[in-house]
Amino acid sequence: MLDTPHSEPSVPAPVPAPVAEEPRGCLFALSQPPLMIFLGVIGTLLLLAAVHDLFVL
Repeated sequence: MLDTPHSEPSVPAPVPAPVAEEPRGCLFALSQPPLMIFLGVIGTLLLLAAVHDLFVL
């Protein structure tokens, strides 16, 4: 085994910290298809109820 005076133990390079994701806000939530389908159904029911109250009753 070679014994050199200036040899240092190999140190692994530091791993960069993971980049934090940006917080997702309301517009991200509204872009989800299941939520938009749900809101569309609720909006349609409200519209039908309003039309019924105005024109049928």
